[in-house]
Amino acid sequence: MLDAHLDQAAGLRKLLARSTTQVITVIGAREGLGATSIVTNLAAAFTRSGKDVLVLDENVSHDNVANTLALRPRYDLLHAVHGDKTWQDVMLHGVGGASVLPVARAMQALPKLDGMQRDRLMGALLAAASDKDVVLVDAARDGSSVCASLSGDEPLLLVLNATATGITESYSLLKQMATHNGRQAFDIVVNKVRDEREALAVFDNISQVARHHLQVQLEYMGFIPLDENMKRATQACRPVVDAFPSSPAALAIREVAQGLLRAPSLMNADEQDRLSDVMHRLMNQSRRGAVVAALT
Repeated sequence: MLDAHLDQAAGLRKLLARSTTQVITVIGAREGLGATSIVTNLAAAFTRSGKDVLVLDENVSHDNVANTLALRPRYDLLHAVHGDKTWQDVMLHGVGGASVLPVARAMQALPKLDGMQRDRLMGALLAAASDKDVVLVDAARDGSSVCASLSGDEPLLLVLNATATGITESYSLLKQMATHNGRQAFDIVVNKVRDEREALAVFDNISQVARHHLQVQLEYMGFIPLDENMKRATQACRPVVDAFPSSPAALAIREVAQGLLRAPSLMNADEQDRLSDVMHRLMNQSRRGAVVAALT
């Protein structure tokens, strides 16, 4: 059985060997910090720059990517895992061209899936993502994200804001991921601030504490200003970069998107394919979960 799983993993890596898909996970310590808004707007910004984008929607709340864009999903990836639907039936297509795959229930069910169901999960994710330029993950909150825990060295963008509770909760998430997942580097975007001076003050504060107490490195990727146009776009179920492309928030989102694409980890073509890495870790996670489920 183990040999079969190893053969499957090797085959998956070989199949993905020429892929140039970039995987970027976006996470917030809790709802309300703006992570989902950042995901939807990054997806729109990447799409407007000519990238083919897939969003993996792991957020279990009502304010997830699909509902934020008024896509109203009838099915999700767990239906495909159970064989009731194909991944094509589950895929949603948002305004501007980005695709959205609801994966929250499938990720939660991962430890309980049998071998055939795990194969379907891997096959669906592979097929959905293999021709994309960018895969954005809207990670589950409260430290429960399977995708974030498996993100390895791929970019993980943590969304902060300037409130005391937001900073405290974000630091707790940093500590959890550094301690339990071995994460040593995080990209940071500061959301809902008046200007860059305030954003840098927030970033410098948490960066110094994280470096001193957790030995992790934080990278400042930019800020999103308080902008009434962001609220208006959200009410219209549209990304601000599409609804109000000249607004301060839209300009800031595009700068963050450009910074993510310029990041060294995304520009080095000699590195092992990142989608392959993520899928391989997901496969290992599913096997470990199956062993635990069998023993309990």
